[in-house]
Amino acid sequence: MKRVVDIGLLLSGSGMYAALARASRAGVLRGVDEVNADPRLDVSFRVVERDPGGRLDRYAPLCREILRGSEARHIFGCITSASRKEVIPELERFDGVLWYPVPYEGFEASEHVAYMHACPNQHLLPLLEWALPSLGKRAYLVGSNYIWGWEMARIARERVMAAAGEVLGDRYLPVGDTDLDHIIQEIRVLKPDFILNSLVGDSSYAFLVRLAELKQESGFDKGPTVLSCNFTECEITSAGDAAEGLVSAGPWFEPNGGSGGSFHEMARQSVHELAVLLHGRPRAELLPLSELLCSAISSGHKPRLDPEHHHARQPAIIARLENGRFREIKRLPALRADPYLTARSHSFQDGPWLKVVP
Repeated sequence: MKRVVDIGLLLSGSGMYAALARASRAGVLRGVDEVNADPRLDVSFRVVERDPGGRLDRYAPLCREILRGSEARHIFGCITSASRKEVIPELERFDGVLWYPVPYEGFEASEHVAYMHACPNQHLLPLLEWALPSLGKRAYLVGSNYIWGWEMARIARERVMAAAGEVLGDRYLPVGDTDLDHIIQEIRVLKPDFILNSLVGDSSYAFLVRLAELKQESGFDKGPTVLSCNFTECEITSAGDAAEGLVSAGPWFEPNGGSGGSFHEMARQSVHELAVLLHGRPRAELLPLSELLCSAISSGHKPRLDPEHHHARQPAIIARLENGRFREIKRLPALRADPYLTARSHSFQDGPWLKVVP
């Protein structure tokens, strides 16, 4: 008989990034159904769910509520880096683990977080390595005004400058803001070769619509290509035709034109990864993540997560949105995550990569 393990689910069903959260939630629930129906596993999951409603100030107390009010020690969720950082102190206080199945900006390695999506050496760097020789070296950076937007722009600026390129603009909007007149006017004047869009949710959809309108103007030709490391299939409906031509990077794209994208798939895979780690290990859900990984390795299992920094190996896929589907342009095999960009193995033809110095 399967033993039942409580797991938490902390995602917002409403708010400006609800489309992303809905895809992740569906992935978690699908993974739970698959694990519970799998006779090869001796574990089944029972979901304890809380909905922050898109409010940043609700993540920490609801995370605390799950950890204190149930047997759950593993929580799946959070969409933004801001919400992830909100819950980490609660995870530390109550010995919990967050399974974080969405892309993030790197430069973090918590003992209490399983980073199951991609970090910059698995999304942004391969994307820029493709873009700079293919599109040109005149970049424009735009992002939401919080850590994801800041760090993506910082890394991109370093990379573009190392390639003897030029950053024409570096602009930020408050999360959810759609006041884009000044940004569109700047792009109209500067005519960059490409735009790195690190906006989130409604801000991103509004930006894509305004940029599509700009591209219709006389003399603007086809306009700059938009690059993204966080736009997936689950947002195509929200952005509409304005997203056509966007080039995105990530570990997974829908092979048959589905609507979940990597937010759904990485959430599903996260549930399966935890199930495999717990299989045959009664009460292992109470172990710290590092001990859980070491226990699995000692018994012959090779976990997806690196035991040194708890990031997953991921392939790097670059794809263009064409006729409502992402079409693969380039694929790199699974890469070991390098969240602090300290490895010497990042190879770029146009110059050295940034260094972390004391």
